[in-house]
Amino acid sequence: MSGPSENQFVAEPPAEEPPVFVRPEAPPPPPFPLPPLFGKYSFEGITVHDPGLAPYLYLHPVYAPHTEGRLAGRPFQKTRMHLVERLANMLMKGGKFTGKKSKALATVRRAFDDLAAKEKDANPLQLLVDAVENAAPREEVTRLQFGGISVPRAVDASPARRLNVAIRNLATGAIQASHKSTKAIHVCLADEIRLAAKGDQTSYAVGRKEEVERVAQSAR
Repeated sequence: MSGPSENQFVAEPPAEEPPVFVRPEAPPPPPFPLPPLFGKYSFEGITVHDPGLAPYLYLHPVYAPHTEGRLAGRPFQKTRMHLVERLANMLMKGGKFTGKKSKALATVRRAFDDLAAKEKDANPLQLLVDAVENAAPREEVTRLQFGGISVPRAVDASPARRLNVAIRNLATGAIQASHKSTKAIHVCLADEIRLAAKGDQTSYAVGRKEEVERVAQSAR
C-alpha cells in the first residue's frame, strides 16, 4: 500500500495539554497545643501590620528561643532566627552580657514579665513586634563620590536592614538607659519596648528612626 499523496490531509496528533498546577492544601493544625514563649506568653493572635517586615519576622512557636549557634556563620540565615533570640543577641553586644546567652535570655524574660504586669491587656510579644515596626527606618543616608566630592544621598532601606536596625536600637536604648540610672537592665528594656510600641518620641529607638529619616529627607 502506497503512502498518502501530496493532496491528502494527514491528521496531526493532538497536542499534550500542559499540566494543571494544583495548590497544595495547608497542613492541618498540630494535634498538640502550641508551646507558649517562656511557658507564659501565647503566639496566637500575633499580628504584623507592616507587610515589608512580615517575611523577615520569624515568630515560630517555641518555648525557649535558643538555636545554640546552628545558624552562625551562614549568610542570610537571620530570617530563620526567632525575634526574641535576636533581641537577646543584640544585648550580648553591650559588653555586660558578652558570651552570656542564658543571662541575656533571662533579661528578656524578666522584661516580658514587667510588660505583662504593667500592660495587663497586651501580649508582651505583640508589644515587641509593634516596637520593631515603629523603630524600623524606611530611609537612610549614604555618601556618593562625584569627582572627589562626597555627596549625601537618601536611599530606601531594605526590609532585612530595617529589622536589624530596629532590634539594635532597642537593645542600645535599654543598655544606655541602664548606664544612666539605677534601674535594672530588664526594667530599662521593658520601658524601651513599651515606649517604642506606642511610637513615643522619648524612646531611643523611635528617636533614632525619626532622626535618620529626617536627615534622609533633607538629602533627597
